Amino acid sequence: MKTCRIGLVSISDRAANGVYQDLGIPALESWLTAALVTPFRLETRLVPDEQPLIEQTLRELVDETGCHLVLTTGGTGPARRDVTPDATLAIGDREMPGFGEQMRQISLHFVPTAILSRQTAVIRKQALILNLPGQPRAIKETLEGVKDGRGNVLVTGIFASVPYCVQLLEGPYIDTDPAVVKAFRPKGATRPSEGV
Repeated sequence: MKTCRIGLVSISDRAANGVYQDLGIPALESWLTAALVTPFRLETRLVPDEQPLIEQTLRELVDETGCHLVLTTGGTGPARRDVTPDATLAIGDREMPGFGEQMRQISLHFVPTAILSRQTAVIRKQALILNLPGQPRAIKETLEGVKDGRGNVLVTGIFASVPYCVQLLEGPYIDTDPAVVKAFRPKGATRPSEGV
């Protein structure tokens, strides 16, 4: 069975310069460990808000490391130094606008400033690259969606669509723990769980 390679990129001037500890990568690692039941390997990078460095990092993770999925965190707002979406679009082969639309829809349930987010997603070669928010709580909400007090999903999180997208890009079959996020696939694309 092919192991899923996932790149995690935290983009922050202050974290990259040691002003404070990066929280994005640990939040993503923790969430993925809870959510995925199939094996995966992580490649992590911490870079400042410099578009050429972000582009270089994304290209390296896809072209050289062979990541099937790359998740970035940080740098998606309107501030001058927020260039993550610009770097992502610059190296992408095809844009996947539905992911950004859904991320903003989810975030609007929590903060009115979600409309300021420029989060996007692209496909580069065989990989899906997603721009996530910078705050750990917002990362979790975006990936899992909006749930009521009983844990019922009110608005689907973006990760529900990620495994099938990776599958369509001829990547590994990714299975999730439905208690965290239920992966959606058409019936013909579903197979028995390989990770349990």
